[in-house]
Amino acid sequence: MIVTDDDDDPDYEVFNMSPIATLLIGCGGLGWIAILLALVAVAVADSDEFRGYRAPSSEESYESSEAQYNFQWSVDHDPSSNEYGHQEARDGDNTKGSYYVELPDGRVQNVAYYVNGGSGYIADVTYTGSAESFESDESNESFRYYGSNESK
Repeated sequence: MIVTDDDDDPDYEVFNMSPIATLLIGCGGLGWIAILLALVAVAVADSDEFRGYRAPSSEESYESSEAQYNFQWSVDHDPSSNEYGHQEARDGDNTKGSYYVELPDGRVQNVAYYVNGGSGYIADVTYTGSAESFESDESNESFRYYGSNESK
């Protein structure tokens, strides 16, 4: 916007500019370059390539390599007479393993299993030892289930 003085002298004109325009003109070409660089930085920062994402190409495969592992662990806790463990090995689609646990009646449950490709989980369960009855320290009172609408 151009504003002239009262005597309408065409040689004297006052420019009324916004502060941003004043800054840009006052900096010469550097102000415009700064704005241009800022716009380029925003555009690059918003691109998918900058974020590390790109659409998968048809040549890429996301299939994992063949699974292969082997592990074994066991617990033998003397104070509680608690004994159990697990062992497993896998090579590709074939898995073989076993686990055991000492049951409250004194027997040990052994489970040997395998998975052979698409055959599914095949288990062989055996028990060693004999079941022993045990006395509980709790009283032999009969317990009754109380529904939500009943009181004790």
